[in-house]
Order: sequence, then C-alpha cells, then structure tokens
Amino acid sequence: MPAPIGNLVTPPDSGSGSSAFLFQPQQLVPFEQAWERQRRWQEGLLAEPAAAGGAEAVWLLQHPSCYTLGRGASEAHLRFDPLQPPAPLHRIDRGGEVTHHAPGQLVAYPVLDLRRHQPDLHWYLRQLEQVVLDVMQALDLQGERIDGLTGVWLDQRKVAAIGVGCRRWITQHGLALNVTCDLAGFEAVVPCGLTGRKVGRLSDWVPGLSLEEVRPLLRDALAQRFGLRWQSVGEGMAIADASSR
Repeated sequence: MPAPIGNLVTPPDSGSGSSAFLFQPQQLVPFEQAWERQRRWQEGLLAEPAAAGGAEAVWLLQHPSCYTLGRGASEAHLRFDPLQPPAPLHRIDRGGEVTHHAPGQLVAYPVLDLRRHQPDLHWYLRQLEQVVLDVMQALDLQGERIDGLTGVWLDQRKVAAIGVGCRRWITQHGLALNVTCDLAGFEAVVPCGLTGRKVGRLSDWVPGLSLEEVRPLLRDALAQRFGLRWQSVGEGMAIADASSR
C-alpha cells in the first residue's frame, strides 16, 4: 500500500486563502444533527457574509446508518416501505436521488460562500469530484468521472456520491466517500437512482486502508481545491461550538 498521507499534507492553521473552520468529530454524528449545524452556519453566512463571524466551515464526519432523499427524489428508488425503513430516512434540501450513509463512509459538508470562489454550481460539483479524484490519486487509485453523471467511479463502481444544496451561493451538504463501510445497506435502494450501476469502497482496492488514513487526504484536498486556510477546533467542540452560531 502506498504511503497514505504523504502527497497532500496541509497542516491546520497554515497556508493562505479563505479562512474556514474545520470540524472533525470522532464520534458518529446523527444525520439530523449535522444537517441542523450546516443550516445554522449557512444562516450565519447569509446574515453576515463579510463580518468577522462570517468564516466558512467544513465538517468531516461519519453518520450512523441512514438514508437521505434529495429534493424531488423518487420513492420508487426505495426497495422498502418508506413508512417502515430499515434505518432512519430523511427527505432533505439537496439535489439528487436516494443515498445511503453508514459508519466507514467519510462525509464532507462544506458550507462555503461561492462568491468567494466561483459562483457556479456546475463548477462547484466538478470541484467536489476533483477533490475525491485527488484523494484517490494520493492512494495510487485511478478514479474516473462518467459523462452526464455526478460522482466518482473506480472500475465502474461508484465510490463517491455528491449532492449539494445552495442558497444565495452559500452551500450545504456535499460528498460521501465510501472508505471501509458495509455496502449491504445500499442493496435496499437504487443508489442515486442509477439502475444497474454498482457501488464500491476504497478498501476493496487498498486492503487494510483505514478511514483515519483517508481523513487527512480529504481535508487537504478540500483546502487545496477551494483555497481554504483551516481554523482548527478541539475534537469535543466539533459539534457543540457550531450550535452557538
């Protein structure tokens, strides 16, 4: 296995660019809790985008098993009764169809003001894909895009799903990268509404890979692609501090 964190190292609190708080809770974070934190931070940026409290933020975390449906997503892509789901089911304000979250999947939620970067959602989606491709390159894996689809694939298996929400150019939601997660939960849905396309996880190609090896790669790729300068917070503050926004 290649050296897992040698290619994209950007220490917290270093470098130049837009200041952003980095939240990396080590515990599993229920989806609804993380969603609420993003919405509060988004509201703060909408209210005072240029003020001292108007820093951007990124969460890197894991969820307990759950399913999310994007705006307008079809319940026909559920292989279970939505009134009796096998895990919590949430209809949320992002684009895209149904996806599954589980421990071992690394989720990134950037709350960014695209006016500081590029106010173009197509550009933003392609940048999130490139972030995943950068992580995979650091692991000597050749990820790929598929024309007309959003996400990242490896050997025709989807390893990263991307779905975002945006209000007045302030983003929420983001990307979910399958690292070591149990893929069984995906069998209960048609992932992203793509019939006949399989999902995968990075550990299938890099045996022994851990989520903790991938986390700094994703952190650093986000910093590089979006020109972010991290403002770190303590591990225990990662969720609590955001609630005061």
